[in-house]
Amino acid sequence: MLLEVEGLCVNYGHIEAIRDITFGVEEGTITTLIGANGAGKTTTLKTISGLRKVRSGRIVLDGKDITHVPAHERVTLGLSQSPEGRGVFPGMTVRENLDMGAYARKDRKSAAMAADLERVLTLFPRLRERIGQVAGTMSGGEQQMLAIGRALMARPRVVLLDEPSMGLAPKLIQQIFSIIGEINEQGTTVLLVEQNAAQALKRADHAHILETGEIIRSGTGAELAGDDSVKAAYLGGDV
Repeated sequence: MLLEVEGLCVNYGHIEAIRDITFGVEEGTITTLIGANGAGKTTTLKTISGLRKVRSGRIVLDGKDITHVPAHERVTLGLSQSPEGRGVFPGMTVRENLDMGAYARKDRKSAAMAADLERVLTLFPRLRERIGQVAGTMSGGEQQMLAIGRALMARPRVVLLDEPSMGLAPKLIQQIFSIIGEINEQGTTVLLVEQNAAQALKRADHAHILETGEIIRSGTGAELAGDDSVKAAYLGGDV
């Protein structure tokens, strides 16, 4: 396992947001967390990223316990996140946003950095077209591409994607998920939180269902997508 979450518990004040969840993310795979709003999916990603404090449990990255490692150091260790709501820097250009994704890197003027920028612009040709445009003037879909591209500029071993299809048109959702598959094929491990369960399960190697802060079901993406109870609860009766 490249990333392991063991017995994780997280509170918001006196309210338990996450209760004793345990799962792993194998290197080279896509793992997805699905569930209704308020299930704890985003809290899980924020905690893995270091943006929420752990009440108990452990987070392990490639054998190293990072439970209490500051968020910015987790980026240098190989974790980066594209947050829910995109979170681009609206007053900065596309290029400046991408540069911010590589802020923690020590090789910002290297050939590797240039190669990673080219990788992002190849994955997202629209960003190449908009490279000098201010991010706040872009469409929602373009901003989502930028948020994912910015996360990739950290050269992560595991990229955390939080609701990448939120608010997008169906045609663009298909495009985003196709690119997520390509990112994974290029060697980046993906942990995906997504409300579009049908699309997420279609591409996931492993999947976990969260309900009120607990994992209630786990399996391969295909297994959960083919289960009648999962279809009824999360897929509208069909995939």
